[in-house]
Order: sequence, then C-alpha cells, then structure tokens
Amino acid sequence: MARNIQSLERAAAMLRLLAGGERRLGLSDIASSLGLAKGTAHGILRTLQQEGFVEQDDASGRYQLGAELLRLGTTYLDVHELRARALVWTDDLARSSGESVYLGVLHQQGVLIVHHVFRPDDSRQVLEIGAMQPLHSTALGKVLSAYDPVAHSEALESDRKAFTDRTVCEPEDFEHILDVTRARGYAADVEETWEGVASIAAPIHDRRRMPVGSVGITGAVERLCRPDDEGALRPELIAAVRDCARAVSRDLGAGRF
Repeated sequence: MARNIQSLERAAAMLRLLAGGERRLGLSDIASSLGLAKGTAHGILRTLQQEGFVEQDDASGRYQLGAELLRLGTTYLDVHELRARALVWTDDLARSSGESVYLGVLHQQGVLIVHHVFRPDDSRQVLEIGAMQPLHSTALGKVLSAYDPVAHSEALESDRKAFTDRTVCEPEDFEHILDVTRARGYAADVEETWEGVASIAAPIHDRRRMPVGSVGITGAVERLCRPDDEGALRPELIAAVRDCARAVSRDLGAGRF
C-alpha cells in the first residue's frame, strides 16, 4: 500500500483549519492545533503563502486562506456548470453540423478541453477530454484570447509556435485576428494548427456577461470550407456554432444577445 506524503497531509490539515473557526489564526495557534513544531508549521505556511493559498495580515501577522483557493474553487464550479449546461446544445450542434464538438476553458496558457462530442458517424475517434490546445492558433483559443483579458495576456506571453505555414505568430498580426474575432463574433482556424483540419468557435458568457469558455466544431477542411471559395468557411456552420454558444450562454444566465 502506498504511503501518504506527510507534508501534503499537514498542508491539507492546515487549510482545513484556516477554513473553519476564526477568520485569522496566528502561527502558535496553528502549530498547537495541529501538533506541529513552530518551525515546521512556519515552513508549510510560507510555501502555501508563496503559492497564493494562504495570506498573512501585515498588521497582526495572522494567517487566512488566500485568493488562489477561491479562484480554484470558482473555476471548478464554473466548469462543472458550464459542462452541465452545454450537454444538450453540444449534442445538437454535433448532429446538425456532422462534426466533432469541443468545449474549452482557459488553463495554464492553453485551452483545456472539458467536453467533447464525437462526430456522428462510424469513424474511429478518440475522446479528447483533458487535452490541451494552444491559445494562439486554434479557434477555441482565439475566442478566449479575444474576449478574456487573462487569456489575452497568457497568449501574448506564451511561446507562439508555428505549427504550419499558416500559423500566425507575430504579436501585431495576432492582435488583428483578435480584433476581427470580436467584430464578427467567432474565430476560425483553417490549417493553422493541423494540416487538412479546420475549426470554428464562438464565446460563451455567464450571467455577468463574462467569458467563461468557448465552443466549436472541428473537421476536415473540405467539409468546413466552401468548395467554390478556398479558405472560406461555410456560413451555415458558422451560424450553427454561434447559435450553440448563445444557447449555452442563455442557460448560464447571460440573457439574449
């Protein structure tokens, strides 16, 4: 049987202690409550403080839970609600478009896929929930970068790798793409991340009108693009993706827009 890591157990116990009872606790109170030496308790608190999980009041020197825990908790709740609200609409989008549907959120300078609906055919497909996609080249990532200031900063600070000869890497060109994305309400990726693959994505907003994710379809270029106009996406697919994003946003309380 694998042994637990003692330092992590102590850190978890410390966070639970700070989560209950008094709002702020001093080092001596924390150490005595957990049966730890002051030096040990201080070392754990210092590490938690550096990671943003614990904050120290400058005046009293007492400790309390940090903002990073709130952010993580809110993110979990937002993603859970986002997936729940999107289930029906993403299934409908997959059926109407005939393509794979992806739901993505910002995570560590990339797009985390939190929901994936298979293309409704008999082809062999791999579930990509938990996969990461780049912010600067994918349709999902461009949407997040265009509407979410944090994602925008992350995209500019990240290593914008050229995946194909169509990938846009220069900051000024990337900013222009984001301006276009905001103006038309959706983002496109035509062979910028994968050869022969195109994507369309639109933003999802919550009840505060804040961007909480993006939804899009991905498929072969010949299916998503118009055969008579190279590189131009099929307007009915753009409309379907935008309608899906609006429907999920309304279910999250964003109202009609």
